[in-house]
Amino acid sequence: MKYYIIAGEASGDLHGGNLVKAIKGLDQQADIRCWGGDKMAEAGAVVVKHIRELAFMGFVEVVANLRTIMANFARCKEDVAAFEPDVLILIDYPGFNLRMAAWAKARGIKVVYYISPQVWAWKEGRVKQIKASVDEMIVILPFEKDFYRKWDYEVDYVGHPLMDVVHAEMAKPLEAPISDKPIIALLPGSRQQEVVKKLPVMLSVMDRFPGYQFVVAEAPTLDASFYQTFLKDYPGVLSVRNRTYDLLRQSRAALVTSGTATLETALFKVPQVVCYMGNPISYWLAKRLIKVKYISLVNLIMDKPIVKELIQADLNKAQLVAELRPLLEEGAARTHMLADYDALHQLLDIGSASQNAARIIVDSMAK
Repeated sequence: MKYYIIAGEASGDLHGGNLVKAIKGLDQQADIRCWGGDKMAEAGAVVVKHIRELAFMGFVEVVANLRTIMANFARCKEDVAAFEPDVLILIDYPGFNLRMAAWAKARGIKVVYYISPQVWAWKEGRVKQIKASVDEMIVILPFEKDFYRKWDYEVDYVGHPLMDVVHAEMAKPLEAPISDKPIIALLPGSRQQEVVKKLPVMLSVMDRFPGYQFVVAEAPTLDASFYQTFLKDYPGVLSVRNRTYDLLRQSRAALVTSGTATLETALFKVPQVVCYMGNPISYWLAKRLIKVKYISLVNLIMDKPIVKELIQADLNKAQLVAELRPLLEEGAARTHMLADYDALHQLLDIGSASQNAARIIVDSMAK
């Protein structure tokens, strides 16, 4: 069978890589072409367009790059049509992928969506578009099944694919110790504009925690030289590349950009403070359009404020210090957060999400 997969962000590449492995395990003749990144390439897919050229964050940024986005859309349609896949598999990345779903459906290509767009957060009316253009929706958050049922649309919940990643990582021996000091991990995001806004604020608290080693997790999609712009003023700070999970396993606490990294940090049982600072206009628009109580996946899944979220003006040195300090100490704040992490782990761990999703996709093709 011929599979075409589209992922547009680092998290999509990660889960896409595991999905590619699982599909190849079930279909030894699988021919897989994709828009993705290094993880999908390593798993055996042919990468047509790399995610480093695709990630645009925020309303203003999308408008500013609209010509590039439309050119990418045209190129993608051309490549899919030339490849003639048996199935088009879309991973999150809704602004792009929902358009591709409608186009593919009109051409008679089977469409599977793995990792639902967050229609429960905003633009709920897009469910009508999904029902019309997506043949199989595979979701990874437990509440999404009930959400779609309200729209008379049955979907498959397969567990969260990060559980596969965590189990595999925890089975490995730790790499060489990063530091002899207790570590505070800084995860400033995978997009350049995220790092520019958040990393300086994260680094500003360093002088208040002299007994700790601060370590920055560099995104593989960004050049190492880019980080030196910030780290040159903080000679004591270390950075690691392609060792984020190893870093989390060795960390006492973390400052984390909102997104998938908040869930990764929780699943590795690292107390965290969630950081968000976006373009002011994009944030103003988001507040009026997005109808969720929290910005972090941890709080959204558990439907309560497990981790502290510092957003926009609240993301400052004073508040970061105040929220981080009790997480480093043995006490109620740290104990309660770790107990909530245990409950989160149990909710999401229902077997291999990648294997479950691959089985659904391959079986549907066999039919």
